Amino acid sequence: MSAAKVMAPDVLVVGGGPAGLAAATALKESGIDKVVLLERDTVVGGIPRHCGHSPFGMREFRRILSGTRYAARLEARARDRGVEILTRHTVLSVQDGLVKAVSPDGPVDYRPRRILLATGTREASRAARLVSGERPLGILNTAALQAYVHLERLAPFRRPVIVGTELVAMSAILTCLSGGIRPAAVIEPNAYPTARFPFWLLPRLLGIPVHYRSEIGTITGKGRVQEVVVRSEAGDGNIGCDGVLFTGAFTPESALARLGGLAIDQGSGGPVVDAFGRTRDGAIFAAGNLLRPVETAGWCWAEARRIAGSIARDLEGGLPPRHATIPIRTGAGIKLAMPQEIDLKEIDRADLPRALPDLQLRLSERLRGTLTLSAGDSVLWSRTIASAPERRILIPIARLAIPPAAAELTLQVVQSKAP
Repeated sequence: MSAAKVMAPDVLVVGGGPAGLAAATALKESGIDKVVLLERDTVVGGIPRHCGHSPFGMREFRRILSGTRYAARLEARARDRGVEILTRHTVLSVQDGLVKAVSPDGPVDYRPRRILLATGTREASRAARLVSGERPLGILNTAALQAYVHLERLAPFRRPVIVGTELVAMSAILTCLSGGIRPAAVIEPNAYPTARFPFWLLPRLLGIPVHYRSEIGTITGKGRVQEVVVRSEAGDGNIGCDGVLFTGAFTPESALARLGGLAIDQGSGGPVVDAFGRTRDGAIFAAGNLLRPVETAGWCWAEARRIAGSIARDLEGGLPPRHATIPIRTGAGIKLAMPQEIDLKEIDRADLPRALPDLQLRLSERLRGTLTLSAGDSVLWSRTIASAPERRILIPIARLAIPPAAAELTLQVVQSKAP
């Protein structure tokens, strides 16, 4: 094998979804000379490029677009600004400032001044959900369904059972309809839908049965899926179908971060970052759904542009070094808090805003009560909440008067759990 070429861009962006494209574009717009974006797929755009339905683009382009057109516009804007986009480039490792990748032309090494990881997220597989039974054709996740329907113009099944009620499940239903597919049922293990109102009304409006407090026990079929056994509090039941679509239960694509020795947060599954999007390796930043599962394309786009601003300032020597930070401990029912580290010094100057100005929370269960953030016996912030899992809850960091001697912050929900 020939020796790897060594390239030295100012910033190397790993991942060509909305976050990666937004950050790369913003970096060029801020005057950074050499910005290279690597994408392992043949086309950039991430998850939205598989979505033939709307709505995408209101925040970014002030108009409603399909996911496919939205992704194409993001790519066109990045190329127009001068971002070097390299597809079919798979990153193997990120270690000690060296990024090793392979391309159709062979191995390539990069020694950038800064690295941005924007590797996104993935849905939990059947294996991760511990669903037993046979392994016939017709078992997919949402990304595979969208690739079949919108890219290949194929219908992988006609009467699938959909597992999950996150927003991506509603996207899957729309994809099914556009491909002439009529879901047989939707299965949700919780007592309530995960998607916000009014999105969770979609299956009801279309006459698709939704089974709450239920889960798939077994999948059966010879050659192709024929039936699923559904377990619920009311007892087991069978649903005839020709496919099973697993949606949601996202996990950040953090393999590169893990292999590179970056600290990983157990709650989010992504790398530990500060309010600038910096990992504990000060030369590596992270953005998009690598930070937490899962946010909308528009949210990731805007957040990544702010993180790009932090990178640009850092390259100019304008970003303060990491000072003492304190960990955040979460109580029962709180799934994650991000950023995981908050700088104790006041840095919210007009010329140096935080890229992540809010502490972002997710719940692991439906809760009603008072959410508090405390430092010892001192309550720094509180708010009454009645929220479900995967809802975005924000705490403005600038409003937190953190005592200099605080050893840790504690997040908890007190009072009663929602019925």
